[in-house]
Amino acid sequence: MDNATTELWRPTGPAELELVRQSGWRAWPPRLPDQPIFYPVLNEDYAVKIARDWNVRFDGAGYVTRFRVETAFLDRYPVRQAGGETILELWVPAEELAEFNAHLVGEIEVVHEFR
Repeated sequence: MDNATTELWRPTGPAELELVRQSGWRAWPPRLPDQPIFYPVLNEDYAVKIARDWNVRFDGAGYVTRFRVETAFLDRYPVRQAGGETILELWVPAEELAEFNAHLVGEIEVVHEFR
């Protein structure tokens, strides 16, 4: 594993995934007015649980994406424990998402799909 980058996951629904596809798999779309925070997660199991149990129920499909971000850039975002021991995420303010996207390394890829 490359120490210069950190692997993150993001559970997402079909609408957000389509916007990621339109970016060439290189950027997360701007947040909606009721979404002040972008929440990438630190482990695949947590992302699977959200995509399978939440996105499928509300959006008809759920996807787990995997992507890499420059580790030095991520140091500004403390890891937040949002519940259990493995429920870890970063909270990226919506107004910082363009800068976050500028520090992505490689493409965003879909690693799981649930319907």
